[in-house]
Amino acid sequence: MRLSSIVALCLAILVPTTLQAAERTIVVLDASGSMWGQIDGRSKIEIARETLGTVLQSVPKETELGLMVYGHRDKGSCSDIELVVPAAAGSEKEIADFVNTITPRGKTPLTQAVREAAEALKYTEEKATVVLVTDGLETCEADPCALARELESKGVDFTTHVVGFGLTAEEGKQVACLAEGTGGQYFQASDAGQLVAALAATVAAPPVVKPQTEMVETVEPVQLEYNALFDSTLSEGGPSLGDINDVQWKIFKAGASGEPEGDYIALEYKGAYSASYPAGQYVAEAILNGSIERRAPFEIKDGEAAKPLVNFDAGYVIITPKRTPQDTAADDNAAVLIGFGDYSTTFYGTAKFYASAGSVSLKGTIGPATTEDAVTVKAGETVEHDLVIGSGVIDNKAIYSDGGLAVESSSVFFEIVSATKNINGERQRFGSTYGTGTKLDTPTGDFILVAKLGEVQGETPFSIKAGERKDVTVNLNGGVLAITAPGADKIEILSAKKDIQGNQAVIVTVYAVDYTETLPPGDYIVRASYKSDLAPKEMPAAVKAAERTEVAVQ
Repeated sequence: MRLSSIVALCLAILVPTTLQAAERTIVVLDASGSMWGQIDGRSKIEIARETLGTVLQSVPKETELGLMVYGHRDKGSCSDIELVVPAAAGSEKEIADFVNTITPRGKTPLTQAVREAAEALKYTEEKATVVLVTDGLETCEADPCALARELESKGVDFTTHVVGFGLTAEEGKQVACLAEGTGGQYFQASDAGQLVAALAATVAAPPVVKPQTEMVETVEPVQLEYNALFDSTLSEGGPSLGDINDVQWKIFKAGASGEPEGDYIALEYKGAYSASYPAGQYVAEAILNGSIERRAPFEIKDGEAAKPLVNFDAGYVIITPKRTPQDTAADDNAAVLIGFGDYSTTFYGTAKFYASAGSVSLKGTIGPATTEDAVTVKAGETVEHDLVIGSGVIDNKAIYSDGGLAVESSSVFFEIVSATKNINGERQRFGSTYGTGTKLDTPTGDFILVAKLGEVQGETPFSIKAGERKDVTVNLNGGVLAITAPGADKIEILSAKKDIQGNQAVIVTVYAVDYTETLPPGDYIVRASYKSDLAPKEMPAAVKAAERTEVAVQ
């Protein structure tokens, strides 16, 4: 404590030491096309929507707040400026709702937008503040510095604060004069955290109360760049997770019970970062890779920096799925299901993830081949593990006869079944597909490849080892019967041989005038039926393996 000098007292009267929001404020928001630019993988308009939405929750009830937007309706117009929400108390939701609908597309007439905002606030008659949030420089041939001088000379008590969102230091100098010329402040916001701090200082803080012009005792405030320094580690005393973006932070105001209250007021993706918030009690919720959650309560005090720290008590895990231990690379066809605690998820190919210290269950699958395993994770350590899923591959082929013509058809059905039957005489199925020239993943061991086409079916036993790939060919022992029956309503293919009762088995029935089918070798009868009183007609047909037989019923 010390008695201020007269000079210091005058400065304190003219320039408040803590930046505060005015009672009547209009936020001028840049919605030009450049707001689609990205910061840390997210568009600037998305960050602005989210940040403004959270900061608006802390606006004092008595503050009359409005919103003016430019560049949101017309790509090439310098007059695309709109006062969408006039300054009024309780307007926060209306402002947030409108910002969520903005589609950036136009130019940057920031100078005229600030002028119109000042006029809407009747700056020549009443106290007024404009907060400009821009990610670009003036593009409509206007001079923001000249406007600052004009507003300062005509205004009763007028202030402009400028937030340069994503601007370089050199670019910031070209718009900072708007703030400096009206007694305001320029904020450099290079990421979401800094944008929160800038808006919290200009929009969300309580109204300023100017000091009386008399000798008072003052305390020189401690000037902090940031008053909250967040950090995270994988183990107690371990190194900081630093700049990695696998950590999501959500900052909440703390309720009376110390638990998070309401919606989060800030969001950040980084292992460690710095920000500034108004004095009060808070809770930081940190989530690592969407799977491990920790909380850290903290308090913001004037002149002090809070240091919330979370220890995730976790390690980093790399699982490489392979068909054999000798494979040098992961099999991208493998699915790896991992689980720890109440969390589980599936990776394809190499699995890289953070896991809580303890046991992590693993289940790997390649087609019908499966295996289960587990690894033990220690906090702060990296675990690398090969998950061997014994599996082979067969290439499906079929022929019409032994040593004969190959079947080239997408209609052939292939299925892998077990070589042995269960007690009910059934075989276990291990995967299926259609079409010759396709492939099937298969477990290791002895199996049968079954192929079906039309009315023929064949089987070929095979054995396969882990990592092995082989051709398996099935002999269908069939031929093709092609039938034409002009004017027919129905075509039937019957066995030529009659049973003991004198009946012929109907093998195929179709309602068409022509039909082609694959059949086992043998003798058949083709019968054509008609809707008219015309009697059915029959023709004999002999089918030979790997040959085509054509029959016309007339």
